[in-house]
Amino acid sequence: MAEAGSHEGDTNVRLRRTAIILAAGALVLGACTGDDDDEAGPTTDPPADDGGDAGDAGDDGGGEENGTEGGETLAAVQEAGVVRCGTRDELPGFAVLEAGEHVGFDADFCRVIAAAVLGDAEAVEFVDLETDDRFTALQSGEVDVLVRNTTWTATRDGAEGATFLQPNFYDGQGMMVAADSGLESLEDLAGLVVCVAGGTTTEGNVATEFTRLGLDVPEVLPFDSPELLQVAFQEDRCDGWSSDLSQLSGFRSSYPDGPESLVIFEDAFSKEPLAPAVRDGDTQWAQVVNWAIMSTIQAEEYGLTSANVEEELAGTDDPGIRQFLGEAGEDAVLDPGLGLPTDFALQVVLQVGSYGEIYEEHITPLGLERGLNSIWSDGGLLYAIPYR
Repeated sequence: MAEAGSHEGDTNVRLRRTAIILAAGALVLGACTGDDDDEAGPTTDPPADDGGDAGDAGDDGGGEENGTEGGETLAAVQEAGVVRCGTRDELPGFAVLEAGEHVGFDADFCRVIAAAVLGDAEAVEFVDLETDDRFTALQSGEVDVLVRNTTWTATRDGAEGATFLQPNFYDGQGMMVAADSGLESLEDLAGLVVCVAGGTTTEGNVATEFTRLGLDVPEVLPFDSPELLQVAFQEDRCDGWSSDLSQLSGFRSSYPDGPESLVIFEDAFSKEPLAPAVRDGDTQWAQVVNWAIMSTIQAEEYGLTSANVEEELAGTDDPGIRQFLGEAGEDAVLDPGLGLPTDFALQVVLQVGSYGEIYEEHITPLGLERGLNSIWSDGGLLYAIPYR
């Protein structure tokens, strides 16, 4: 017990002990709050150390197999022998289940990453995520990469603990109506009812565009799933259906009453760059995924396809192609220090294909022209950083 006549040294000791106890208590409270935030979903402020937090969360939950600390996802993926890719299973053209297999544009880009990193395009664990769960799954370490038709925006870049990479599809928001509705433009929908998928950028974009046009903003009805939205549309609870043009084209292609029963307005009214994302704080893994994506673009620039890549490699004297495919002839094989095998691009093209092949197989059947998704030499936005 402290007495009135205690020496000054004893008082200082007691003060230091009290400070230590208070600091320890604050750390415990802070840890509890962090766990609650992780369980509740994405936070509004970026975490101080996303790489470490994501690894801890992965060890505690669904990310146990590839759980990482301090930005070691590449090593964890290589050790596990599988890439856990967050995607979906009900968007025609992008990711659907056919006979239990994931098929589509996004599904193939999951395979592109696996082919580049592991040399096996089938070394993918597809993790189907609801819209509201996608960033939580990425933050927690449940998935290694998110390839799920997700728009890259400033807020998502800053507040979701995600690093967005090379966009693999340049999209834009549009509007779809019934062919017999008599509606022919956005102006005709002023003050009516527009249905959208909840938890997406489409909700705010509708109000923004109608306000910009000086029109009465429609009533916007959000739905938790595309299935519920489609039912509402079929029941005439929606005058318009707004989403990315790629999604509208996909849903239109499989609409129960036939594609001809729906009309998609031609013009887009927002920019929606769809890009894969990884957790913040893991630069090497971000670079690896980025170069896997860009290899499909570079392959198309070189005219390489899954059908001709081996023949081209055997017969070409083009040093750029040989270097890109990991076969430099008399010169040393290029190893830029990315953590990828030197033949990663060869495996991507051989096992999955070039960007053009992937697009042609999955997106062209939806009726979507290449447009902005052409390579730069054809007037598009796709441009691969030099591999040298």
